Amino acid sequence: MRRPTNSDHSVVAAPSSNAALVDLIAHEIRESGGWMRFDRFMALALYAPGLGYYSGGRRVLGQRPQDGSDFVTAPELTPLFGHMLSQQIAQALEATGTDEVWEFGAGTGALAVQLLTALGERIKRYTIVDLSGSLRDRQRQAIQEALPNMVDKVVWVDCLPDTFQGVVVGNEVLDAMPVQLLVWDGQTWLTRGVSLADSEGDQASASTHFVWADHASPDGTRPATERPDSAYAPGTVTETHDQAEAFVVTLAQRMTQGAAFFLDYGFPEAEYYHPQRSGGTLMCHHAHTADPDPLRMVGDKDITTHVNFTGIALAGQDAGWEVLGYTSQGHFLSNCGLADALASTGHAVTVEQLKSRAALQMLVTEHEMGELFKVIGFVKGPWFDAIGFSQGDRSHTL
Repeated sequence: MRRPTNSDHSVVAAPSSNAALVDLIAHEIRESGGWMRFDRFMALALYAPGLGYYSGGRRVLGQRPQDGSDFVTAPELTPLFGHMLSQQIAQALEATGTDEVWEFGAGTGALAVQLLTALGERIKRYTIVDLSGSLRDRQRQAIQEALPNMVDKVVWVDCLPDTFQGVVVGNEVLDAMPVQLLVWDGQTWLTRGVSLADSEGDQASASTHFVWADHASPDGTRPATERPDSAYAPGTVTETHDQAEAFVVTLAQRMTQGAAFFLDYGFPEAEYYHPQRSGGTLMCHHAHTADPDPLRMVGDKDITTHVNFTGIALAGQDAGWEVLGYTSQGHFLSNCGLADALASTGHAVTVEQLKSRAALQMLVTEHEMGELFKVIGFVKGPWFDAIGFSQGDRSHTL
């Protein structure tokens, strides 16, 4: 998708319906001299307490726009996703001698239900880390309805303890972490931020418009790539992932023993910062449609980017983790028992079986989510041959 790739600030984005959030961001922009770096803008748009897209009580996840949702993730498509992932988690729990699962960004609770069902007595505790109060409520309800006898195993926390052990799962978590935007003007990399169309005085929400504004980077920030700057066309926009990498560092430093698996859409560094990817990867989602403009409908839609898996791998390694493997979601799920999962649907004679089989194909086929989504695994403690990477491991590409 194309996005703004120049510094033309005459293009004005449409206002948001989330007036309080717009006022909050506009006030902070004025207080900071009329400019806000994009990662701060993204953090407020998604996570401002009680107002942001994820923290303001929106439904967010669902199958169709008619239910008020904006997008769907793999666990909502078919329970077979969690069943296959549980095979890898069970092996990791055994190999690391741990008995707790930590899920970050648990969405509707669908994956938690699937993993709890499959793992059963193998785990003593299932900890969910989720900042969205409304999603927490949905998670509790889903677990209570599906597994009332296992509710006591599930706890919710706002932050990590100083130390922990167990197996970490993050499905589509890294992509929603705030990013910096960088713009190449033909001579230097600029930091892209957000200003107001009219920064004079306090404006009413109805007339507040956010616009792009590019500033020189005081620290000389550039993409983490070995390619020379001259390889990029003027106007190229891309992202850096400081917060996602810092998140991984924190997990690795505080984990005393265990493993971690992150499933998300993204690329290794050489592909991520390819000169032909001149528009970057930032994308928004609302009512099951995608658009490239994060300055419009602020707080009413998701903002996301692809993941630079090389940066994630290096961050984890530097903080004490070892990489277990890196592969496509299609290969990972196949290695974890795709054939058995397909066999469980038999000839798919019922409507639900047909839907489950179709969804499973979507998760693993190359032209759908099977290739776009990747999986990276880490371990702290005894290294083991993780089944999810037994074939098709691409760690050498990181």
